[in-house]
Amino acid sequence: MEDFIMYEKYLEQLEEAGKIRNLKERSINCYKNYVSYFLKYQAKCPEELTCQDVRTFLLAKKEEGLKATTLNLYNSAIRFFYRNVLHILWDDITVPRMILEHKLPTILTVDEIDRLLEAVDDIKYKAMFATMYSSGMRVSEVIHLHYDDISRSNMQIHVRDTKNRMDRYTILSKRCLDILTQYWFEKGRPRGILFPNKFTGKL
Repeated sequence: MEDFIMYEKYLEQLEEAGKIRNLKERSINCYKNYVSYFLKYQAKCPEELTCQDVRTFLLAKKEEGLKATTLNLYNSAIRFFYRNVLHILWDDITVPRMILEHKLPTILTVDEIDRLLEAVDDIKYKAMFATMYSSGMRVSEVIHLHYDDISRSNMQIHVRDTKNRMDRYTILSKRCLDILTQYWFEKGRPRGILFPNKFTGKL
């Protein structure tokens, strides 16, 4: 119980450090979860931690089968904790970020895309899938789309609330526009958020 209270104090400091740097709430929560796992694994007083402890932890997680992308998330969270809460000098040589494998994505043919979309009965989800695939948008970006973000004259989509908080424009294909238009008419011509939650009307 005492260990939990001690760790909770440091996690609160981590949350405060994230807020003062204007990190998004979901990023702060992820950092807290990753750091919490690390602290419980080491079971040491945080003031006694070293970069070697992080190295040992990440190697153990790699042996458990965690992928490089997840291990690098642990790395980022713990590094932020070391620098901004514990004020421990971070050593990138002792704790390097893992090299990621970059494979070419699978490109579907036009016929395969058609079959995929035709398999979706709900027009709302068909419109969301078409938007994501044709524009390269994330799920979190699509669910924040507004009616005014769709530019039919320029065949562009205005993407807001991105992961790095920088607005951008992406392409709007003719096929995607047709599906969005069908969805818009069938769902009563919504003028606000295009894909509201069906239970609350909100995200």
